[in-house]
Amino acid sequence: MDRRTVTTRRVALSLALLTPPLGNVAAADWSGSAALTSDYVWRGTSQSDEGPALQAGVKISGPRGLYAQAWGSDVRLAPQTAASHELDLVLGWAGPLSEAFALDAALTHYRYPGAAVDLDWTELGATLTWRTRAWLQVAHASDALASGASGTYAQMGVRIPDDDRLWFEIAVGRYRLHAAGGDNDYTHVQAGVVWTLAPPLALRLTMHDTSASAQRAFGGWAGSRLEAALHASF
Repeated sequence: MDRRTVTTRRVALSLALLTPPLGNVAAADWSGSAALTSDYVWRGTSQSDEGPALQAGVKISGPRGLYAQAWGSDVRLAPQTAASHELDLVLGWAGPLSEAFALDAALTHYRYPGAAVDLDWTELGATLTWRTRAWLQVAHASDALASGASGTYAQMGVRIPDDDRLWFEIAVGRYRLHAAGGDNDYTHVQAGVVWTLAPPLALRLTMHDTSASAQRAFGGWAGSRLEAALHASF
């Protein structure tokens, strides 16, 4: 059985376990995504050892803004971890706060099935958006990156222009990591362009860079890198 089949089955099973009863199933809104990326970059650091990764996810949205989501990706972390897959399980709420503002609050559990060590951890986060043109994200975990110490991530970003065909995104993030062993806090900046080729396909090119402190903490997985990804949504 290949990796794609294993990941797909794990995603489907995990979503079934997480999804609460929503009453009328026909009223639920299902959506999904798939992507092939040249480098799985998360908060400025490579999760695939600067190599390509295949990713897929599925989401069910119920009444009153509640949703459950499962998303999986290939990863290549430190060799001693033997981690080759990441599975994110999400329970959240999303909805408008006013005509201009919307909020998405979620609890995310990061899992690494088959890893030789315990890498699983959980994070609570929220993203506030303004007219789909700007966002502010804050996330906190008491066991960030399975380190045993807390961590808080904050990011601000803008989308220019508000267009569905071609747009640019610029964002700056700061990750405060309180693990022992020195100053692990770092800054992450990214600038990218998204081009809708033909619905449901989109091409995303993103340039990432991190502060020197990230390279001290994560070595060659941090620093400057270009990420290219082909996305499909359904």
